[in-house]
Amino acid sequence: MRLTVFPDKNKLAEAAAAQASDAIRRAIRERNAARIIAATGASQFEFLENLTKRDGIDWERVEMFHLDEYIGLPISHPASFRKYLLDRLINKVGISRYHLLDGERVPSQVIADVSAEIRKAPIDVAFVGIGENGHLAFNDPPADFETDDSYIVVELDEACRRQQLGEGWFKSLEEVPRRAISMTVKQILKAREIICIVPDARKADAVAKCFEGEVTPMAPASILRAHKNATAYLDKSSAALLNSETVATLGA
Repeated sequence: MRLTVFPDKNKLAEAAAAQASDAIRRAIRERNAARIIAATGASQFEFLENLTKRDGIDWERVEMFHLDEYIGLPISHPASFRKYLLDRLINKVGISRYHLLDGERVPSQVIADVSAEIRKAPIDVAFVGIGENGHLAFNDPPADFETDDSYIVVELDEACRRQQLGEGWFKSLEEVPRRAISMTVKQILKAREIICIVPDARKADAVAKCFEGEVTPMAPASILRAHKNATAYLDKSSAALLNSETVATLGA
C-alpha cells in the first residue's frame, strides 16, 4: 500500500482523480471495458467532481458497482446513495451499465442479483473512503474479514450513524437507518487497484488507527495495507495524527 499526503482536500482530489482516470483508461485500452466500484459520502465530493471532468474517458465502456446502501431508505431521500451516485457520477458522464443497491427491495434478492453481476469478471479499480470509526464501506468494527460473500446485510453502529447525522444527511439520529447492504471486505480487496480518498480532520483518528498498529477487524480499513496496489490519498488534516515514520514508510 502507498500513502500520499496533500496540502488540502482539493489537491488531494485532483491527484486521486488523475490516478483514477488513468486506471479507467488503461482498463478500456487493455480489455475494451472498465469495471469500477464507486464510494459515496461527503469525503468523495471533490474527488468525483474532478473525476467527472477528466478528458479521454469513454464512459460508455465503464460498468459501475455500488459499495453500500441503507435498507428501507427511498431513492428520493437526500441521503440515498443511489441518488448520490446518479446525481454526482452516473448521469453526469453517461454511464449506462451500473448496478445500484436498491434498499427498498428484499435485501437477500438485491444481494443475489448484484453478487451474480460482480462475480462475472474482476474489478479494475475501486474507489473507497474510511469512516470516522474506521469502517470500509459499511463494514463497521468488528468487521467480517472472513466471509466470501460479495455483499452482506450489516447492522450500523452508533458511531457510523452519528457520522451520517453529522454530515447533514439526516435531521436526527433516529432518522438514520440501522441496517444496510454493504460490499464485503474480501470483495473490495479483489479489485486490481484501490484508491482510498480520505480528507478532513474528523478522519484523523481513524486514519491513525488504520495505518498504524495492527491490521485488525476493529480498524476495518487497516486491511487495505494488505493490498499490493492500494493508494491512500490524505490531506494534512486527515494525516495529522500519523507519525512521520509511517508517512515516510508508506509513502516510499
